[in-house]
Amino acid sequence: MPPFGCRPSHRWSLFARGVSLVVVAIFVAGRQALADPTRNGFVLAPSSMPAEEILPGGPPRDGIPALFDPPTTSAESSPFAAEEFVIGVAIGGEARAYPLAILEWHELVNDTLAGRPILVSYCPLCGTAMVFDRRVRGGLRSFGVSGLLYLSDLLLYDRETRSLWSQVKASAVTGASLGERLVLLRSSLLRLGEWRALHPSTSVLSPETGHARQYGRSPYGDYAKSEELFFPVPLDRRHHPKTPTVGLRLASGHARAYPAIEVVKAGGTVAERFADREVRIRFDPEKEAFSVEAPPDVEVIEGYYFAWLAFHPESSVFESDADGVVGPARDGAATLEAGPPGASDTEGRSGHRAKPR
Repeated sequence: MPPFGCRPSHRWSLFARGVSLVVVAIFVAGRQALADPTRNGFVLAPSSMPAEEILPGGPPRDGIPALFDPPTTSAESSPFAAEEFVIGVAIGGEARAYPLAILEWHELVNDTLAGRPILVSYCPLCGTAMVFDRRVRGGLRSFGVSGLLYLSDLLLYDRETRSLWSQVKASAVTGASLGERLVLLRSSLLRLGEWRALHPSTSVLSPETGHARQYGRSPYGDYAKSEELFFPVPLDRRHHPKTPTVGLRLASGHARAYPAIEVVKAGGTVAERFADREVRIRFDPEKEAFSVEAPPDVEVIEGYYFAWLAFHPESSVFESDADGVVGPARDGAATLEAGPPGASDTEGRSGHRAKPR
């Protein structure tokens, strides 16, 4: 017998209505899950990039531990050889070198140099070495490794707002800081011996980081020398994907790439006008190092050829056989899927740099 005051037909009506509400709730929750995808504990919507293209790189959040105010040593006391590649930073009369042998294991160093809070970043998959001011709208940020990637490049996050930031874009792509930009500082990617010659009193990041890592061994093997990419990325096949490349860009959107091999073919030095600005790019094939002279409003980014073109598909590319490509550099573009590496005749040097091909 049904409960008092509830006729069977009414009861089934209530049941059907309840089922309908559950179905609607599930549908709404599903739509919300699609609208607010979460990976590694980060909500990916809203985002300035397609959320489905933000991929887990393998390690969880902070699985690759960033460094915070790490110890340094004098150049004389550093255990790193003169041939070791470093990211060199000079600010206010002070200089510091950050060995790639350490950065390959940590990717981010939150540091202070000459009183300026800086972030030294290195993405081993893209070969991009970039240094930023850690102040955003007057507030100091500290950054960690999210474990997520976009176009194979490191996505970092700030611990104050939990926003994700694209290293190459130098901007926040999700979270409360969405749309904010980091100030990119000039740095050099070269051998420690060359950096010491330029800055004899430089300090060097110490391997005594508090983490048990084999800093003499690269966790990426011969990745820097091969054609292999671990994640699908739009690929311009005119050059080996790991060709060392300097890219110049402006806030206006102007962008131009200088692959090392093209600079070498041009005699090692390219002097030209970029967006009505005088620039000079040099590449020394023996030292395997770029040097760039450009006005302060020009952002200078060094990394692998594929990474620059993936993030700047409309970039022009300097070619030594002509006066440079003035239109979009996408001829022969394709998408390289993750998988076995193709054949490569690239000869690697030092395990961190690839000889231009």
